[in-house]
Amino acid sequence: MRLFIRGLVLLLIMFSLVSCKKTLKPEELPLNIVVGNSYYTQVDMRYEKPVFLTTNYRRGTSIPVNTKVKLVKITSKTIDLEVPHFTKTFVIKNIQKHTGDDIIQTFDKLLAKKKLNLRNFNALERRHIRNGTVAKRMRKKVVIAAIGYPPVTETMSLESNSWVYWSGRFNKFRVNFKHGRVSSIVD
Repeated sequence: MRLFIRGLVLLLIMFSLVSCKKTLKPEELPLNIVVGNSYYTQVDMRYEKPVFLTTNYRRGTSIPVNTKVKLVKITSKTIDLEVPHFTKTFVIKNIQKHTGDDIIQTFDKLLAKKKLNLRNFNALERRHIRNGTVAKRMRKKVVIAAIGYPPVTETMSLESNSWVYWSGRFNKFRVNFKHGRVSSIVD
């Protein structure tokens, strides 16, 4: 019995070590990612308990596009940021099975050294980007800025004419495109 318990404890320790997040060292990061530097959000991020899951549930409080943030730490699974007016560190948690991306690819999609140039969008598009909402006639790149990337488990390619998002863990909505613009939004 003692041998069984020791084996079980050893197995639990191994599982906990495998699931640990490894803090990435500066030499492991590409040149565009530097701990301590400031970046700007490139998409609207909805968070709860200040955690943004890259599954991209469309509920919770919003951190809008072009919010200036400071990179505090990056691990193999998370990006920790200082956000103005936050008392806690804001965490982006990469759910790789829903993004298909590693943490570096996730960083590059969500954060950049420069603000997203909103002058590249018309007034309707800018309003929806600021509000984190979608409307008919919006282009695909505007939808991404306004509500982020759809999970790859539901939308295999951004070339698709139908993108599926999760409003919560059990509710989905579909953004349909025709000729590269939103044609309908189905809850």
